[in-house]
Amino acid sequence: MLKGVAGCIYKQERGKMTPTVVPVIDVQTNNFKELWPAMVLAFKTSSFIALDTELSGLGARKALLAESIEDRYKAICHAARTRSVLSLGIACYKKLDDKADSTYLVQVYNLTLLCTEEYIIEPKSVQFLVQHGFDFNKQYAQGVPYNKGNDKGGDAHEPNVRTLFVELLRANKPLVVHNGLIDMVFLYQCFYAHLPERLGTFVADLSEMFPGGIYDTKYATEYELRFTASYLEYAYKKCKLDNAKSMQTGGEGPCLFLEFCDYSGCLQGYVDYRPCSDSQSHDSSLNICVQFSAYGWCPNGSQCPMSHDTDLIIQQDEKTKEDKRKKRKRRKKQKVTWGEMGGSPQDKRAHLEDKEEDLVPAKEMVTCETSAPVSEHQQVGGKETDAICTGEPGRTHDKNGGGGSPAHGLTVGPGINTQHASEKDPTAASDGKVEGGTHRAGFDAFMTGYIFAFASILNQKPEESVAHPGIPGCQNKLYLSGKSVPLQVVKSTFSKSSKAHAHKMELVWGKKLL
Repeated sequence: MLKGVAGCIYKQERGKMTPTVVPVIDVQTNNFKELWPAMVLAFKTSSFIALDTELSGLGARKALLAESIEDRYKAICHAARTRSVLSLGIACYKKLDDKADSTYLVQVYNLTLLCTEEYIIEPKSVQFLVQHGFDFNKQYAQGVPYNKGNDKGGDAHEPNVRTLFVELLRANKPLVVHNGLIDMVFLYQCFYAHLPERLGTFVADLSEMFPGGIYDTKYATEYELRFTASYLEYAYKKCKLDNAKSMQTGGEGPCLFLEFCDYSGCLQGYVDYRPCSDSQSHDSSLNICVQFSAYGWCPNGSQCPMSHDTDLIIQQDEKTKEDKRKKRKRRKKQKVTWGEMGGSPQDKRAHLEDKEEDLVPAKEMVTCETSAPVSEHQQVGGKETDAICTGEPGRTHDKNGGGGSPAHGLTVGPGINTQHASEKDPTAASDGKVEGGTHRAGFDAFMTGYIFAFASILNQKPEESVAHPGIPGCQNKLYLSGKSVPLQVVKSTFSKSSKAHAHKMELVWGKKLL
């Protein structure tokens, strides 16, 4: 056990509120080797691991929403080969079997990274990250170095980011991401091996890299939890609210409880306590931005006169849901009354309206018909804001940034070369209404893991254990923007694994794959 880690800083009890802070350990080059044993131990003892990344950009946006999934994959591969991972968030959730209900010990790490090769960084990515607290001075001074593609020299035999990724694979735990196709492609290229040219080969490799399964909480939020919106911050706060309600009312169903390590001694200097306060009552008189409410992104950014408060958005959604429930109850009572009187011609219409309200979530009525492009992940440098635009020509997709024309950005590396930098969406990075506690890889990984843990217990029967958490129907399914079906991470009989992957698997498992 790493010296300085003991006890628990926070312990939830039934009826108590959720934690107000989440301890996130900042990992950089001056403490990477010191924290190595703790990170590897966290991998091995966890029940599942959630990941998130901050990227330097994605390049041409239109190709990322191509109709052909193969073309999308090629576009993401190009981005992964020319851009880099600036920060990696890892959240390890360990189920505590000796605790009541579903209790997890959570350890969160935020790794600041520095690619040693030249890569492109897009100006709006820099702008967004700086606005949300990313320290580029710290990155270039203390970022943990790594090289992309296949292993070089002593990469495979010394503690570094690439061997840490190997340890994560060896742990053989379920991997959890949110809208994670881009994450998986970047992780592969930056920390594993050169990306294969074909999507089928990449999927075959992934299925063998993560035999414990890959779960995408974006897909789970839309198709299993069926929340009104599915961008990361909304999904996390909605899960947290529902869990708090269950604890306060003493519901019969299982509740989610968290515990965190107590970091003492020199480790205290590495911990960043991220705000995680509970939702409070908000001014309902404020007008909510419909665009932001649905997608977590608004083309007007901080200039928007409407509210971008996620807590208020959820509060209004809950009120709308309750109003609909009361309306259905009144209609049912009216139908009973009319039935006793011989029926009414309005009965059929009211019945159909009830069905429509049950089947159509409120925000499905919001369209992408705005003057500015709406895209998946409409933030610059951040993990999330999941605007969805299905099949509309000219729309764009972005893991990190806004839509618009292709961005060449700046090419940076050991010798910083400068190219012409064309602008991406000029409004995407100017949204000053985003919470300061979000859009950091470590905390975003925590939120992703929380959604997965909460969703895992919803369908759990009282007599069942959650020793092996999972979401029925969501294993090995990655969300695809604008598509009604996910990308299945299953090896096809027509696809073979790549040679680079086969060689890497020998290193991971010490034997050749059959």
